[in-house]
Amino acid sequence: MELRMSRIERDRLKVIEQVERGMISQMDAARVLKLSTRQVRRLQGRYRAEGDRGLIHRLRGRRSNRRISEAARSAAIERIETRYRDFGPTLAAEYLADEAAITVSRETVRGWMIEAGVWRGSRPRRPHRRRRPRRRCLGELVQMDTSIHDWFEGRGESAVLIAMIDDATSRVMPRFFASDTTAANMTLLRDYIERHGRPLALYTDWASHFKHTPNVKQRRAAERRRTQIERALGELGIELIAARSPQAKGRVERRLGVAQDRLVKALRLNNISTISAANRFIERVYEPRINAKFSVTAAEPADVHGAVEGFDLDAIFSIQHPRRVANDCTVRLDGQTYQIEAGATAPGLAGSRVTLERRLDSTMRLRWGDRYLRYRRLGPTAPSGKKEQPVADPSVGPSPPSRSATKKIKPYIPPHDHPWRRTFLPGKKPDNSTLR
Repeated sequence: MELRMSRIERDRLKVIEQVERGMISQMDAARVLKLSTRQVRRLQGRYRAEGDRGLIHRLRGRRSNRRISEAARSAAIERIETRYRDFGPTLAAEYLADEAAITVSRETVRGWMIEAGVWRGSRPRRPHRRRRPRRRCLGELVQMDTSIHDWFEGRGESAVLIAMIDDATSRVMPRFFASDTTAANMTLLRDYIERHGRPLALYTDWASHFKHTPNVKQRRAAERRRTQIERALGELGIELIAARSPQAKGRVERRLGVAQDRLVKALRLNNISTISAANRFIERVYEPRINAKFSVTAAEPADVHGAVEGFDLDAIFSIQHPRRVANDCTVRLDGQTYQIEAGATAPGLAGSRVTLERRLDSTMRLRWGDRYLRYRRLGPTAPSGKKEQPVADPSVGPSPPSRSATKKIKPYIPPHDHPWRRTFLPGKKPDNSTLR
């Protein structure tokens, strides 16, 4: 078997060759190699007798004195292939010790199983991740994420922190909300767009209010529903990008980690325990301070945020429900009926599709194309049988008074001699002729 020299042995060969040529003394060689002069003389003698091979360690290539016998190894591999083929190395080592009295380490068994082809030696590789450079312009990409944490340290109501951070500058805009809902994320998006403009792209996770994950049937039919936020961003011309891992949106993840340390302590020192007070503190104190400390200058000076003129943000950032108008000019939503006012109807309205907009200020609008219609909400039927008066929705202004309920008509009760009350018995038919 051919043996290859190690790096240390090659260094020793170079020095010993110089000793043989008389270029350096044995004492200098011992100092360079950090050996004794006696060891240098021994290496020199082995070099003269065997050449380069004489400098290779004598134990190289020799079998260990503690080597497991070939018979035990063969018996163990045969038992693994026949009885323990679907075992892991740890469990197989335990069974070999209990049943076959072959006591070896699990790593030895692992090597035997890899050699026998019953175990995969290599672990599945982690996906390669590459650092993504920052976007070059302000407003080119904005990351958005939510942090669930004990922000008030048990002093007050529970809250979540939703933050938006610009990828080019690390400028952050955080706000507290009661929960991580579609309306909460829409509220922050609307505030950001009103302040800075429309970013080119929004980078989020796969939360259900951002992206709808289709089921097997929908994937088979190549269908995919759009979420309310996805629909709103599409109307604004903002691209929605969903990250495949938390590491992909690490910039906003790290900034939320900073907030879990710095913001929690700042809220404690200022004795803040409500969402409204915390948001005022963030807007006035924390956000300017944190942006001044951690934001950077973009690679390009351009601001690529789009203008907001011409967009009805109240309508865009609303929960929209498309409905079909019934023949009596009513629409239904969540078990509630809404009557379209007579003055708001037009030819072709019945049977057409309208959109009910639940806006962020808790009001509702009914839109038919680009036109908003007046309507009133019809209340449920009272238990006494009397119909509740229609309630006008304050979001669309006052409505004309409704007609009073019609008077209840007493049902007709036929007399006792009415033909319907007669008993028809078998026998002669009575003479009911009118020709007498």
